Amino acid sequence: MANPHLDDQQRSATVRRLMSARRAVRDAKAKGDPAAEAAAHRMVDKAKRALGERGPVWWSDGTPDFNRHMAKNSPYATWYADLSEDAGSG
Repeated sequence: MANPHLDDQQRSATVRRLMSARRAVRDAKAKGDPAAEAAAHRMVDKAKRALGERGPVWWSDGTPDFNRHMAKNSPYATWYADLSEDAGSG
């Protein structure tokens, strides 16, 4: 989830940079250029940090950050398991 404190213009510009960086990763992989791919991954990371999706948490309610955890290994494990069961019943 992106930081809701970013203004629309800032968020939009950062998302454009993120999408451009992701295309650069794809293109570098297609060309078999590991140096360009590594540079593109760094651009993706930089954009994600600017959006608040990585790095220090932007919220201040004391809630822990589980963004980099698998749902099944977090306090959301039961909720996640219920989703899997619901998907099988449709």
